[in-house]
Amino acid sequence: METNATLLPAFPDPVTDAQAAFRTIMRAMAEPGQPVTLEAAIEVPEPLSASAGAIALSLCDVDTAVWLDEELAAAAPVVEWLTFHTGAQLTHDPAASDFAFVSAPQTMPPLSAFAEGTPDYPDRSTTVVMQVHAWSGVNVVLSGPGIRTQVAFAAAPLHDDFWQRARENHARFPLGVDLLFTTRDEIAGLPRSTRINGEGE
Repeated sequence: METNATLLPAFPDPVTDAQAAFRTIMRAMAEPGQPVTLEAAIEVPEPLSASAGAIALSLCDVDTAVWLDEELAAAAPVVEWLTFHTGAQLTHDPAASDFAFVSAPQTMPPLSAFAEGTPDYPDRSTTVVMQVHAWSGVNVVLSGPGIRTQVAFAAAPLHDDFWQRARENHARFPLGVDLLFTTRDEIAGLPRSTRINGEGE
């Protein structure tokens, strides 16, 4: 495969770095709504964030289908970087994706547009990776598995109806999608099993 001479590199130590990132991702999903630092010594093409790129390098491979939102899909360096370094196949259908990467959450499709799994195979669902700017905005209160009592959480920017969509996603449990929010160097998980209450109602 011929590649652009300016293609940015992936992890300096692919095995060790991918394993470290994977452990951080699993921690974020096990402790919903609690941002954790994801150290990613990589350069990524804009508008992809370094943390989202690290997630792609750790979780995506030749057997995964990846959906990109309009902004990412229109950036040729992002498409080339992702497909070259992960081998993943891109899909235009969010419902056919194993992973979705969203750089503009305020304009993203409803969560119901992505694969929610089946009663026999609920794990055949999309993990949606959403790039946000900060842990701020509308505060919601999360509870459920991995949370001792409750935890407050906020992320911005998001779609105006996002938290209602997230509650509807939880209501479909064990079906539904899992979410990963990313800033430049932190990630926070929101599994479909997490209950969402608070100001977003």
